[in-house]
Amino acid sequence: MPLRYDEIVYLRQAFIICPLWCLCATGALAEVHTLTLRQALELAAQQSPDVLIARLDTQRAEQGIRVARDPFVPKVTAGSGLAYTYGYPNSIEGNAPSLFQVRTTMALYNRPDDYLLAQSRENARGSLVDAQAKSEEVAYRVSTGYLDALELAKQVDVLSQQEPSLVRVVDTMEARVQEGSELPVESKRAKVNLASMRQRLDAAKSDLDYAQMLLAVAVGFQAADRVRTVESPAGPAVSVQSEDQAVELALKNDRTIQRFQSTALSKELEIRAQKAQRLPQVDLVAQYALFAKYNYQQYFSKFQSNNAQFGISVTLPILVGSAARGLADQAGTDIAKLRLQMNDARNRTAVNARRGYQEWKKAESARDLARMQLDLAREDLSVLIAQLAEGRAPMSRVEQARVAENDRWLLLYNAEANLERARLALLKDTGMLLASLRSGAQQGQP
Repeated sequence: MPLRYDEIVYLRQAFIICPLWCLCATGALAEVHTLTLRQALELAAQQSPDVLIARLDTQRAEQGIRVARDPFVPKVTAGSGLAYTYGYPNSIEGNAPSLFQVRTTMALYNRPDDYLLAQSRENARGSLVDAQAKSEEVAYRVSTGYLDALELAKQVDVLSQQEPSLVRVVDTMEARVQEGSELPVESKRAKVNLASMRQRLDAAKSDLDYAQMLLAVAVGFQAADRVRTVESPAGPAVSVQSEDQAVELALKNDRTIQRFQSTALSKELEIRAQKAQRLPQVDLVAQYALFAKYNYQQYFSKFQSNNAQFGISVTLPILVGSAARGLADQAGTDIAKLRLQMNDARNRTAVNARRGYQEWKKAESARDLARMQLDLAREDLSVLIAQLAEGRAPMSRVEQARVAENDRWLLLYNAEANLERARLALLKDTGMLLASLRSGAQQGQP
């Protein structure tokens, strides 16, 4: 039956209103979290999806050790082999018919499984290296995101303080143009400066919101949340004195190289396990069976209900096939590939460490230059203010000097942020990021 007109209108309104209610509900659930760097790092270590996934991978690798240890753990099974017998009692599933039976087996000497157990332990150690690398990556992402948000917040604050001054300049210039003491171009210049500042302020606010959103996601919150930064704590210290020391620390602490080394050792254990397939294997075997008399009284002059065996089972491989040799050759090929990758990783690590040290020194020099330029801009402004009071400098030049001073403040903030980024990158390359961030964050807290 076709819908009436009023029903169609109602459905259209429902389709429009329901998404709006969903958006309102989503906005109501959004939160703004004010965090210090230390708090952000602690939360990221607890709830970051990347860190949690890496920990789950580590747990899975540790659980694999229990799987590889299984052949050396006694296994006990119980059951019944009770059956109707016609003729001589044949064995059922390898055992004589019995009312109740218990069997246990355990490997006493099995070199292939020994090597596989050692390989599982090495895989677990390699997974732990991956988890540490992921923790360092998340800490670097959080610290740089925190630094970006903090820098943008300073930019918004400086530009917001600049707006009232530029509004007054526009009003003053318009009045002076009407009086004939200033050219009309000066009024236009003041309006252009005000519009430029407002455009930069809007852009900075948008970038700040985006940076706070990225920081919230890196910490482990929802994308609708925001993380508001507070005053920057003491930056992490860098104890690297030279490029060579940076390279030495980087090669020593690089997680990628450590992972390649762990994987290569795991492959070597796999080769040993395959070669050990030719060695004898010894298992512990024990069983107990309770026999029923009616199954055996016609065939044996003496019947015994309780029967048990305890001993060892020795297996001597004669022909092991081609799989063991093929798997060993494949593992050897993987080791050759890992060695090439490890050598490439060492070269890249050394290059990144040297470049990181150089970038850190360049950032220090740029920060010092930005401070000198700011001091010069402040002195120029002081001179123009004094000349304005004496009537020897126009208002337009003073206001231009104020804009230049504010720009120098922004450039200084940017230079300081670039220095912190270079410092964090160098710490990450040398493997000292987590320890330095934690010590620096603790020094910045009461």
